[in-house]
Amino acid sequence: MRNRAIVTSALPYSNGEIHIGHVASTYLPADVTTRFLKQKGVDAYYICASDDYGTPILIQSEKEGKSPEDYVAFWNKRDYEDFSAFNIDFDFFYKTSSPENNEFVQYVFKKLQDAGHIYESEIIQFYCNNDKKFLPDRYVLGTCPYCKAEDQYSDLCEQCGRVPEEIDNPKCSICGQTPVKEKTKHYFYKLKNFSDKLYKWLDENQNLQKDVKKYVQNWIKSGLIDWDITRDISWGVPIPLDEAKGKVLYGWFDNHLAYISSAIKFLNDKGIDGKEFWNSADIYHFIGKDIVYHHFLFLPAMRLGIGEEYKLPDYIPTRGHLTLESKKISKSRNWYIGLKEFLEYYPTDYLRFYLVSINPYSQDDLNFDWDQFATKINSELIGNLGNFVNRALGFTQKSFDGKIPKPDAFDDADKESEQKIKTLADDIGKLMEQNHLDRALKKILEFTAHFNQYFQHKEPWKNGPGTNSCVFLSVNAVRSLAIALYSFLPESSQKIWSQLGLDGNVSKQSWDSISEIVLVENHKLGSSSPLFAKVEDVDIKKYKQKLGTKN
Repeated sequence: MRNRAIVTSALPYSNGEIHIGHVASTYLPADVTTRFLKQKGVDAYYICASDDYGTPILIQSEKEGKSPEDYVAFWNKRDYEDFSAFNIDFDFFYKTSSPENNEFVQYVFKKLQDAGHIYESEIIQFYCNNDKKFLPDRYVLGTCPYCKAEDQYSDLCEQCGRVPEEIDNPKCSICGQTPVKEKTKHYFYKLKNFSDKLYKWLDENQNLQKDVKKYVQNWIKSGLIDWDITRDISWGVPIPLDEAKGKVLYGWFDNHLAYISSAIKFLNDKGIDGKEFWNSADIYHFIGKDIVYHHFLFLPAMRLGIGEEYKLPDYIPTRGHLTLESKKISKSRNWYIGLKEFLEYYPTDYLRFYLVSINPYSQDDLNFDWDQFATKINSELIGNLGNFVNRALGFTQKSFDGKIPKPDAFDDADKESEQKIKTLADDIGKLMEQNHLDRALKKILEFTAHFNQYFQHKEPWKNGPGTNSCVFLSVNAVRSLAIALYSFLPESSQKIWSQLGLDGNVSKQSWDSISEIVLVENHKLGSSSPLFAKVEDVDIKKYKQKLGTKN
């Protein structure tokens, strides 16, 4: 691990509200990781931006009688507010339509063209006579030529993850009619010329998930095709050539360049050499499995094409999709839960806890289940973790006037519990570094389960021998827990910190201090109260019934 890091997430598209499926695979894991890196003393920054360009935004803004600029400005602000309410702590949240990104994208285009990686070619493109416009990829639906899945967009098959050269049985997604083919001139990136370099980069990067690498390498072996980087619309980064007026660059050409342009702006504005920082940092791109093709092929190929002026990613943590009650999330069918809506039901940390706990570091899909949510919150978060904090601090308040007693000589049970504290930072830290966030959270729950059993075994309420040691170690374990929980549950960890009678912000505590026994005899605790409230069955039933109904 380097002492610098830039963390990014796939950019949210400025065309609708953030829902729980968005945060599960990308934003929450990235946020947890960034918080952890900062605790470890890494100079880490979490950078993101709204993805502002493309035909869907142009069409929707026209429908609403707004300019595309005003339309994306609304969603940029709304998305940032929703993320902030969920404690996604971006160091900088910008936009792909920024002047800095436009300028950087055009710079990259020219540099790639000068290097001979871009060429112009006449193509036949789908054109809808009914809607009187060329149809970009997202407006052509059809059958994937590779896996035969139906109703797939022409730029990405969500079933097999490949980008079709041409979709079968095409139809216009706006009006449903079969489009015709018309001639137009587009610019292409020589993606297939980078096959060997891409394969080598994948082979040598040991931080990438092996299963993802394997099937991307299989795509390369089966033969890459050159990449059409032009779109015949008005809303996008203009191609910086006189002969290309009226054309813009494809959204997937410009949007991941905003990782770099936004980071550079943020760092330069802080008085840091952004380019030097980027090239000396660990680079993380958190994504969902539906955009593997773009991040494992297009993104590195473009950075290779400009001579690695900006280094390639070290990590591309890739996770599966979130389903809702075992059905695909769909806004059109109202089968989704908006992030803002959820946070009106329950505290932020409830959703953070649940999503991390069910989300492995893999491409396996995960399922949001209301009944499982209730069970996990009530039994694990409240019955295990919250119970330990309450009994340790509450008993100290009641029996020792809120002051930590001087410990007795440790017996075997005490020594075992002391060791649990001293190994916790390493036990969890290794899993965090490997991106196994669910396993790290499970390790924390094992820690609190151990101390619940320890407290029960020692029976300090009987005030027998060893009572002082039990209370002393239990309160110190609560302190360790507060620091270990911060990345996952920032609000709850701060509450625990305050109940311990400790000043300042728990986020300022170093990761390694988790395993230090710091609180000493006569330390005065703050006031204690339950951290969490039970999830009631009647409420869960109500939220389940709301799914799929019109608001």
